Amino acid sequence: MANTSSRTLRLLSLLQTHRYWPGSELAGRLGISPRTLRRDIDRLRELGYPVEAQRGVDGGYQLAPGASLPPLVVDDEEAVALTVGLQTAAQSSVDGVAESSLRVLAKVVQVMPARLRRRVDALRAMTIPATWSGATVSRVDSGVLTAVALACRDTERIRFAYTDAAGRKTDRHVEPLRLVSLGHQWYLVAYDLTRHDWRAFRADRMGKPEVTGARFRPRDLPAADAAEFVRTRLGALPRPYEVEVVVDAAAAVACDRIGRWATVEEIDDGRCRVRMTVASLDWPALALGGLGAAFEVVRPPELRDLLREWADRFGRA
Repeated sequence: MANTSSRTLRLLSLLQTHRYWPGSELAGRLGISPRTLRRDIDRLRELGYPVEAQRGVDGGYQLAPGASLPPLVVDDEEAVALTVGLQTAAQSSVDGVAESSLRVLAKVVQVMPARLRRRVDALRAMTIPATWSGATVSRVDSGVLTAVALACRDTERIRFAYTDAAGRKTDRHVEPLRLVSLGHQWYLVAYDLTRHDWRAFRADRMGKPEVTGARFRPRDLPAADAAEFVRTRLGALPRPYEVEVVVDAAAAVACDRIGRWATVEEIDDGRCRVRMTVASLDWPALALGGLGAAFEVVRPPELRDLLREWADRFGRA
């Protein structure tokens, strides 16, 4: 069971959602008895947090709305989420958002405990944000990101299990250089000590890194920076299909739904031209099907064949 201090922080984190928590549910989430929960609530009140209580069988707790709270308290995962979110917002093209995000990030980091501040500072310093028109979404363990960021900052070799795109699993021993946030993907740029070459590893395919305690002197990267190295590596991957489709929908509609992954050009008020460069035709088929509009495939012919196959299969279903 967590000690009293960490349990109190966890309780505060739950209450800061401002939802109403039945006492039994809140105690269950914390793994404590109702009596211990009441003592922890009293402890928060002594610290200045206005916790409202409702007595009775269905009684529970909630932070008073609109109350002035003491300094922000976040747990480890929330600290990472704040850092990643604010760093992403700092790359915004919306006027004023980038500058405001940087100011907020600096303030948030200053009020964090030293242990969290060390992790967050490493993540900030060792991440290079970049843009990429063909981004897809992946889920990354925050523990992987912070462990890698610390290893990059401390120039410490790490080991981890890695699963490639074909599903093959290997053990890697690397000298980590930088994390790169590219679209919705995270990559670790590192020198692979087994293959004696630079590599870009997708963070969502990495197991939890293990530090080795061995320090290293950073090698010269064969690129202007880590972001350029990742772009070059991804650009070298086979992307054989150039897709072009005329859609019976306004360009604004197509942009809103798939514009992040495609180039959309207006033909007239009711039609637009959609172009994509992809390694697989499954994604364009899904995206076009989700538009809810008629369309004509200009190229490639393989996409027409795939759509006929899908139409037959769906028809039988």
